[in-house]
Amino acid sequence: MGKINTEKAVIKDFNLYIIFTITLFAVMGVASITPAFPTIIKHYGLTVKQIGYLITVFTLPGIFLSPFMGILADRYGRKTILIPSMFLFGIAGFLCAFQTDYQSLLWLRFIQGIGAASLGMLNVTLIGDLFEGKRRIEAMGYNASVLSIGTAAFPAIGGILASFSWEYVFYLPITVMPFAVIALFRLKLPKIKSRVLMKEYLGNVWKTINRKEVWGLSLLSIMLFIILYGAFLSFFPILMEARFQANALVIGLSMSLMSISTAFFSSQLARVRKVLSTQNLLYFSSIGYALSLGLLAFASNWFMLISAIVLFGVAHGFFIPNVQTALVGLASISERAAFMSVNSMVLRIGQTLGPVVAALFYINQQLWPVFVSTAIIALLMIVVVRTMVGKLE
Repeated sequence: MGKINTEKAVIKDFNLYIIFTITLFAVMGVASITPAFPTIIKHYGLTVKQIGYLITVFTLPGIFLSPFMGILADRYGRKTILIPSMFLFGIAGFLCAFQTDYQSLLWLRFIQGIGAASLGMLNVTLIGDLFEGKRRIEAMGYNASVLSIGTAAFPAIGGILASFSWEYVFYLPITVMPFAVIALFRLKLPKIKSRVLMKEYLGNVWKTINRKEVWGLSLLSIMLFIILYGAFLSFFPILMEARFQANALVIGLSMSLMSISTAFFSSQLARVRKVLSTQNLLYFSSIGYALSLGLLAFASNWFMLISAIVLFGVAHGFFIPNVQTALVGLASISERAAFMSVNSMVLRIGQTLGPVVAALFYINQQLWPVFVSTAIIALLMIVVVRTMVGKLE
């Protein structure tokens, strides 16, 4: 139990499958509800800008709570934080289905976000704990594929459910319960070395964080999630309805196409990394994001739309696991949860800012400025890779 298994094939490790479930629930909180946005807008009589609050209040707790949860996970064990978080996520999410006013729905989404705050941090932390070297790259690639499968499946599932009634999308979180029990009894983790004093521990965490490449990777994460949660998850469904008269099911299936593309290419990460460096893949991804968003800005037919979706997925498939692998390898196991929780906080900042920033460019009910502005952000990511991240190998 205390040692990392370096002989068993990565994909045969049962621990990894438990991590996969954590990853799926981490992405469920947003991906499953966005196809229902047009229906929720009509039900509550909301504006397009107001609907983004369902994402903002969900991601907001992670900004403040992630570092605290990371410290607790390092000091008292990963499961101490993981299991209660899964239960809170499931119960609060399920109760959202029964709210008759928008304010109550937002409050429950905030509480659900408290439960979700640690999930996206701990799944990557656990991979760092359990795997090393090439096995870690392979595990990160598989996990990114699962994340993408989730972001593919949940919009489709959410679209199907929302086509009957918007409340049904909030039934999904309760399915976390049996997996929380499995994680409690079956997840086997390496032992963390004896604890140092809190002052020394926090000093070690800060030394790990306070490096130019870490700040660069963090800035890239913020920029990416402004793009993802602002342009793609918040305004892409609006674009689909406005330009293509798409219903919730078609919106969900279209969003799923991006994630299917991401899943395939992220699963090939270990192979691609043999010929291309992390830096070059980040360049490639940034250009891919920019081209995709530029196409979406002016997409007037299905060919342009599908091309943009697939290209976004290719960029995403290489970007996410590369950044995660780079980050998790920069911290030792005794400070890894706190270190990755800071990254999780950074992601939540991007997720929270995304709908707000994108809405600033939704001018005179025109969608193209939203996608052009986020395409420019994608191009600026190239500058960050060049000046701050550099070569990580």
